[in-house]
Amino acid sequence: MQNFKPPRRHEVSVTNQAIFDKLQKSLGFVPNLYAYYAKNDTALEDYLALQNRKSTLKAREREVINLVVSQFNGCRYCLSAHTVIGKMNGFSEDQIFDIREGKAPFDFKLNALAEFTHSVMKNRGKASESSKENFFAAGYDEANLIDVTMTIGDKIISNYLHNLTGFEIDFPLAPELKFQSI
Repeated sequence: MQNFKPPRRHEVSVTNQAIFDKLQKSLGFVPNLYAYYAKNDTALEDYLALQNRKSTLKAREREVINLVVSQFNGCRYCLSAHTVIGKMNGFSEDQIFDIREGKAPFDFKLNALAEFTHSVMKNRGKASESSKENFFAAGYDEANLIDVTMTIGDKIISNYLHNLTGFEIDFPLAPELKFQSI
């Protein structure tokens, strides 16, 4: 069985070493997911550009999408990372559990976003008409729809990468859902 490990700084290109240095300075460490991207000379920079692009969505909204998609794809790494980030964005543990199940009953607009994201995932990009109607009725527009799709794509990339490799999770492990309805 292949044992996948993120590279250390001295094992990556000079370009990726510079990115590692920036991550170390801003985050205090280089997350294993980012380090793993650095096994490819261009993937880390490309992924960070996608992840950090300007968006019509607020950070909390992007975290809703990240949590729904990561739960749907069963990515323990991204669930663990985004549980931490979700809490940094003001979500409680219970709210994060709700979001992971594709709902946010504590907030009308975020609920429409969570349900829409779940429908997109469940139906492979063909969200139900009711989830689209609720998404737009909650105040989202077509520009937001594009950014939701971009955020879903971003998260699918990282979910799949970790699911394929299973490298070590370097965040506090997110608890499993007791009753997974997704």
